[in-house]
Amino acid sequence: MSSPDEPAGLPGVDERLRRIELVTDAALAHLSVEDLLAELLERVQGLLGVDTVAVLLLDGASEQLVATAAKGIEAEVRQGVRIPLGQGFAGRVAANKQPVILPQVDHTTVLNPILWEHGIRSLLGVPLLTSGTVIGVLHVGTLGSRRFSDDDVQLLQIVADRVASAIQARQAEVERAAARMLQRNLLPARLPVVAGLEMAARYVPAERGGVGGDWYDVFVLPSGGLCVVMGDVVGRGFAAADEMGRLRSALRAHVLFSSDPAEALTRLNQQVRHFERPRMIATVQLAMWEPSLTRLHVSSAGHLPLVVAVPDRPTAIVEVPSDPPLGISAGVPRRSTTIDVPAGALLCFYTDGLVERRTTSLDVGLQRLCDAVVARPVESVSASIMGKLVGDDPPDDDIALLVLRRHHITEIDPLESLLPAQLVGAEGYS
Repeated sequence: MSSPDEPAGLPGVDERLRRIELVTDAALAHLSVEDLLAELLERVQGLLGVDTVAVLLLDGASEQLVATAAKGIEAEVRQGVRIPLGQGFAGRVAANKQPVILPQVDHTTVLNPILWEHGIRSLLGVPLLTSGTVIGVLHVGTLGSRRFSDDDVQLLQIVADRVASAIQARQAEVERAAARMLQRNLLPARLPVVAGLEMAARYVPAERGGVGGDWYDVFVLPSGGLCVVMGDVVGRGFAAADEMGRLRSALRAHVLFSSDPAEALTRLNQQVRHFERPRMIATVQLAMWEPSLTRLHVSSAGHLPLVVAVPDRPTAIVEVPSDPPLGISAGVPRRSTTIDVPAGALLCFYTDGLVERRTTSLDVGLQRLCDAVVARPVESVSASIMGKLVGDDPPDDDIALLVLRRHHITEIDPLESLLPAQLVGAEGYS
């Protein structure tokens, strides 16, 4: 038997509880986020006997609730309704993470004019929560006066929890796919062909934790020289991949107007601190090869050092001053180091996923890398590095690896070796 607060013909509480299973049945598993929300809202509308249902999802960057799906008053979505967190009916639900019942809807109680202009007289809203974090609001409304009961609140919150789980799962799936696609599209499809150099690259995403912000880039400069970039944005997921894409594009623009990698990174850091979100941090190693290929100019924004193998010499780490990562400080002068590159030398650029392990120190990882780097053809060296440092273990972090080798020449090279002061052993680096 229905309670006095329930409209005639509305199923009883037990029947509605049974029908909650309709909200997340297996038939919905194949749907996109948009189709899933549309189907869920239609089912919620019938379940509670209301005239309008809407989902507003929280945009963390702007701290606003964005109308994402609606049934009954679709204008909320079509007109791009956005509600600041903490303001209005939906904003209060999200900010307090508690249900809110409005027996009277007008301009004094509801920030969104679409609802009261369409004649909505009663509202019930509940937060969408995943692991205690609010991701949005689910609200229902009626054209006639209705006293929403405690049972209505309980039912809608149960539905909201199911909806939040479904949305979070679909969003995570879509985000992972979008991030991987973005990452694949931003990494070089093929390495440039440069006379006198051979190159090889590897990129392996982590098996857990989502896509990261690791990237590498290689391109020819207007001067005829070569630019090499290895970078890592702190964080994971689509946001990190998106930030990586913006950094990559911005850095390409800056190096067109500067032959000094320190100057280019200084300008990039100024851009990051001015335009990007405050918590964005990235390490970058920028190397600019002279057209003759005999010298390399390197600047490091907190990135791990490159490793060099020279024929008939021990493999070593190149000692380049490590300046702060991008986003950390705008006042510290950045430095460039010039390295002489003899014929036959092989240079290895990489991200931390290659050498850092939870069970061993960074020194151990760097030593293992030095042991694997030799002055031989780049493809065989790359395979050897990945085999010795990764093997069959699932990567905990993304790995980017770039290996370049200057060809041997028959005539005597005037630059017979790297400067001794620029080389250090792997031990004691960290």
